Amino acid sequence: MKKILKAISMLCAALAFLSMSGIVRASLITIGTATYSGSDYNLIWDDDNNGKSVIWLDYTSLPKTWNQQINWASTLNGSGILSYHINSAYTVDWGVSNWRLPKTVDGMDVFGYQGPDNGMYDYTSGYNLYNSEMGHLYYEELGNKGYVATDGSSPQPGWGLINKGDFQNLDEYWYWSSTEYAASQGANAWGFYMHNGRQNQGTKDFARAGLALREGRVSTVPIPEPPIILLFFTAIVGLTAHRGKRKGNST
Repeated sequence: MKKILKAISMLCAALAFLSMSGIVRASLITIGTATYSGSDYNLIWDDDNNGKSVIWLDYTSLPKTWNQQINWASTLNGSGILSYHINSAYTVDWGVSNWRLPKTVDGMDVFGYQGPDNGMYDYTSGYNLYNSEMGHLYYEELGNKGYVATDGSSPQPGWGLINKGDFQNLDEYWYWSSTEYAASQGANAWGFYMHNGRQNQGTKDFARAGLALREGRVSTVPIPEPPIILLFFTAIVGLTAHRGKRKGNST
């Protein structure tokens, strides 16, 4: 009986752990899909991208000008354009957010290859920069390496878009961000090269790809404990109590 009780206790402890483990979040989690133009694409939750909770649509809009990609991302907010299929383990509060191209920190185009502990926010152009939403995705969440290492050497072993995680449609393109380069009076905008991890600005007439994301709060749904296990545990406890009473009466 003691062995049975010990096994049941361990099983219940494991179930409790699984129930609570839903609140432990990884960096990137696929929370469902969205149907777009007749096909399903992953919705990938990025729980901490420069302090924001965002959801990526795993779809690449083929290279177009900056204005065309801005317009493309905006159309995703139209009625019936996307149909969401969120996994039952999650709920999403979209708030007042809209689908858009990723953002970048705007500033003077100063090239650098410093890492996160060596003044990455002093640079807006170059490698190993996490201060854009795509840079954070490429380096921090996906763990990829830039062509230039933090010490300035190149090519860095293992550089490139090697790890895509759950992304199936993230390509080695230049991608536009939604951030304009103010120093060129609106003629240029910032972009990120998924091929080698470089961030820089370019003229809006260049054809670059588009990637959309949307801010949203994601919550996990607690995993209910199987009723049959609870009934079994209750029965074992009752049987133990009954045996204890019988033993007490026999003395």
